[in-house]
Amino acid sequence: MKILMSLSVVLGALIVIILISKYWSASRGHNKAQIFSNTEKVYQAGISSLWPIAKAYWSTKRQAPIPQGVIPLETLTPDILAQSTEDTVYRLGHSTLLMRLDGEYLLIDPVFSERASPVQWAGPKRFHQSPISIADLPALKAVIISHDHYDHLDRAAIEQLATKVQHFVTPLKVGEYLTTWGIDPIQVTELEWWQSVELNGLSITATPAQHFSGRGLLDRNQTLWASWVIQGLQHKVFFSGDSGYFNGFKEIGERYGPFDLSMIETGAYNELWSDIHMLPEQSLQAHIDVQAKAMMPVHNGTFDLALHDWFEPFERINLLAKEQNVTLLTPKFGQAVMLANPQASELWWRAIMLKPQNTDELNKLVINSH
Repeated sequence: MKILMSLSVVLGALIVIILISKYWSASRGHNKAQIFSNTEKVYQAGISSLWPIAKAYWSTKRQAPIPQGVIPLETLTPDILAQSTEDTVYRLGHSTLLMRLDGEYLLIDPVFSERASPVQWAGPKRFHQSPISIADLPALKAVIISHDHYDHLDRAAIEQLATKVQHFVTPLKVGEYLTTWGIDPIQVTELEWWQSVELNGLSITATPAQHFSGRGLLDRNQTLWASWVIQGLQHKVFFSGDSGYFNGFKEIGERYGPFDLSMIETGAYNELWSDIHMLPEQSLQAHIDVQAKAMMPVHNGTFDLALHDWFEPFERINLLAKEQNVTLLTPKFGQAVMLANPQASELWWRAIMLKPQNTDELNKLVINSH
């Protein structure tokens, strides 16, 4: 009975997505002849993959899919931001990052809506609010988008940001969403992998990732996905976007490394879809490959998008970083990370995670949960 219920839920969701996709594709007028692909692995997700995924969702037992307490935030205000001029990164949630480089503010993958979903009455709901509202954000030199999935491209946020942003930088074809939503085409720059744009001394380069795109079932891979290299006068950072592990990270490191900071996807993973979402061991290797001095794991802590406990990505990457002697930064949402001298972060999630009785139980819970 539970299996049938799970399948019913999946099929119902598919019907909704199909209807949305039909409307979406018609409203955008995509050139369907242009299909993008990965350099190494072709990700295939169709009806045949629904059964193992539905079975996994039905059979996997989780102790804490959502936080058991209130996630701590460090509230950001215009006055707080104005107190410093240093190159700084603030993690706002999931993969949303506010960054100050050379006195200019950049915003990556801004998602401020309550749900990462095509509708706000269903879908993954936030564990916490953003440390800063869109209204309180400073003027932004650029918004950078990694790809078109709902947990990275939030229409409501884009529409509200329109008057605050000078430039929107996206992978190929993703900019069409923005112009459809009312953004002036003059503000939008679309880049192919390895292409760059210069904004008053700031260099933003689209680099490869191993993922896929589409906001429904009928627009698969009609827009490009990317990771990003962002370089100022003093500091250089790498943002992975969403990606499976592939040799592209080594090439990025060889071309653009070393970096002061890598912001690497570490969350919403599972063996069933590891081709397009790295496992923590692979996330750490990606950080090593791109030759970064410190790693900030992202794509975690805000939405329930997989089958692991909400805190598991933090615990697993923390243990792995210790084993590999990697400098790991796990700031609270809203906490400032100074690129010139990043400080060790507290393990803030442990105050609200489950409390295993001993180290062996913790290792068993985290490492052997899959």
